[in-house]
Amino acid sequence: MEERKRKNGVLTPANLVTIFRVVLTPIWLLGAELSVGGTGEFSISAFIVFVGYAIISLTDKLDGYLARSRNEVTSFGKFLDPIADKLAVVVALCFLLEIGMTNAWVLLVIIAREFLVSGLRMVVATQGVVVAASNLGKWKTAVTMVSICGLLLARSLPLPAADVMANVSGVGMLVAVALTIWSGVDYFVKCWPYLLSSEDEA
Repeated sequence: MEERKRKNGVLTPANLVTIFRVVLTPIWLLGAELSVGGTGEFSISAFIVFVGYAIISLTDKLDGYLARSRNEVTSFGKFLDPIADKLAVVVALCFLLEIGMTNAWVLLVIIAREFLVSGLRMVVATQGVVVAASNLGKWKTAVTMVSICGLLLARSLPLPAADVMANVSGVGMLVAVALTIWSGVDYFVKCWPYLLSSEDEA
C-alpha cells in the first residue's frame, strides 16, 4: 500500500479529476458569460453551460469514489477537494447573481459559513484536534449544486417550463441556505469546547 502511494505521489486518478475540476471552473465561467439565455425560447448555448456545470458537479463524486476505491486518499486530495467544491459553488452563484437569478443573501450566507468553518478548523488544529465533518456538509454541497444546476437549466428552457424550473430550484436554494446555516452551527458547537480550552490557556 505504502509502495503504491509513493509511486503515484499526488497525481493519482482522483487528484487528477479534482485538478480538472479546478481548471474547468474558470473555463466554464467564461463560457457562461458568453452564452445567451433567458430569452423565453430554448437556448443551446445556455443548455451547454448547464451541462458543463453538471459535469463539474458530478466529478465531485467521481474523485471521492476513485480515492476510496483505489485506496489512494492523499493529503493533497484532502486539501484540494474542498477548495474545488467551494470554487465551483461560489463562481456559479456569482454568475447567477450577476444575471439576477439568485439573491446576494444566498452568496453571503454561503461565503460567511466557509469563513467560519475555515477559521474554526485553524483554531482547533493548533491544539492538534481534527473535528470530523458531519453529513450535513455533504448534503449542503449536494443540494446547493443541484439547485444551481436547476437554475442554469431554467435559463436555457422556453417559457413556461423555465419559470417552473426556476421556482423549484429557488426552493431548493432556500433549503441549501438552511442546510448551510445548520451545518455551520453544528460545526461551531463541535468546536466550542476547544475554543474555551484555547481561551483558558491564553
